[in-house]
Amino acid sequence: MKFLDQAKVYIRSGDGGAGSVSFRREKFIEFGGPDGGDGGRGGDVWVEAVDGLNTLIDYRYQQHFKARPGTHGMGRNRTGAKGADVVLKVPVGTQVYEDDNETPICDLTEVGQRYRLASGGNGGFGNQHFKSSTNQAPRRANPGLPGEERWIWLRLKLIADAGLVGLPNAGKSTFLAAVTAAKPKIADYPFTTLHPNLGVVRIDAREFVMADIPGLIEGAHMGVGIGDRFLGHVERTRVLLHLVSAQEEDVAQAYATVRGELAAYGHGLEEKPEVLALSQADLLGEEARAEKLAALSQAAGRKAHLLSAATGEGVQEVLRALMRVVEEARGEEAAAETVDERWQK
Repeated sequence: MKFLDQAKVYIRSGDGGAGSVSFRREKFIEFGGPDGGDGGRGGDVWVEAVDGLNTLIDYRYQQHFKARPGTHGMGRNRTGAKGADVVLKVPVGTQVYEDDNETPICDLTEVGQRYRLASGGNGGFGNQHFKSSTNQAPRRANPGLPGEERWIWLRLKLIADAGLVGLPNAGKSTFLAAVTAAKPKIADYPFTTLHPNLGVVRIDAREFVMADIPGLIEGAHMGVGIGDRFLGHVERTRVLLHLVSAQEEDVAQAYATVRGELAAYGHGLEEKPEVLALSQADLLGEEARAEKLAALSQAAGRKAHLLSAATGEGVQEVLRALMRVVEEARGEEAAAETVDERWQK
């Protein structure tokens, strides 16, 4: 399945059905009077977050979604049926924006969340509504109101607990493959990863979700390389794992480059908790490893982990460090929800 995290679609709700002009005509009833029914309401357009999806690829092949119009009213006071709704099923983490791709409409972060994007038009009144003391036989009815139509953007931001960031070939995909069941493409050339990957990490009988995104290079916020568009997939994470390859000549500069791109992107990424690791450490000797680890720790202002996904060195320590931050964030969120529930009561 191809990965698609952004799509533009056209939606239109259904028109309301027209009211009916009708008169009761039965044997032995001289003055039946008006009995025209109302038109049915047009169908709505909804968006719903469902389980089992992780891409918007379905919206590449169909971009137009129209709800059904309401049925017209009929005689004998029969109201028309409501038009069928249209439901856009999207992955959890999908955001909906207006046509300008900047004005947010809704953000679906949990399975089952729904939002009505366009309301169907009301059905028109039948002629029974216009009967009065001076007009016993009205011959007028209202047409149904038109539905709403507009273009919208669907933008997917994956929901994960931890996110992997770093330069291309920093070993992010190798690490994800080593600690989860994910099978990302791995090769020895830059930008092997072209779209985000997700995997579930299990450590000490606990679990968290990790996301891997394409590598960043200097100038990514200006569109250099693949750009920084995929950084949106780590906006929701609780912690970042920043990998710096031991093959870099200047590990301090490599670290500063990625941190600079996170700051340029904004959205709070530069303020997220970060676990730092010198990856691919098995490619260096003991002396070189010690030198680069010290240089990286000095540049970051804190201790960096030594890591090798190929040999397993330092993997458990890094995962436990990530798990501690994730559990702390989960505890804070649970406490905040408890306070909200108490206030609501």
